[in-house]
Amino acid sequence: MSRYHEIKHRVATTFQRHVGNPILVRLPNQPVLETTGRKSGEARRTPIGGRRVGREFWIVSEFGEKSQYVRNIQADPRVRVRLRGRWHTGTAHLLPGDDPRARLKALPRLNSAAVRAIGTNLLTIRVDLDE
Repeated sequence: MSRYHEIKHRVATTFQRHVGNPILVRLPNQPVLETTGRKSGEARRTPIGGRRVGREFWIVSEFGEKSQYVRNIQADPRVRVRLRGRWHTGTAHLLPGDDPRARLKALPRLNSAAVRAIGTNLLTIRVDLDE
């Protein structure tokens, strides 16, 4: 990763961790991904942008395998997704062969624009919902 991308990653994740995420996770209609912490074993909640299509929920991670929630998925793919205030269980799948830029075109516009703007290593994730 270039020095520019490293700085961009550090600034974005610091802002998300300390400002954006604590606010967004409390909003009732904000989609939230809950993973199990790979070290702590505790529930970790991350506000996300994405779209449900049938029994699948699609996400694009802006920092790929550097994202903490992606690392948690690698350790344990069982997740929960909060959609419109209701929790759904499912299994997350990392899809490095998918075209994340093309995928963003099918996801909510505002979040997709932010992911494109700050992302340095885009990665598509599909969550197969149990219900």
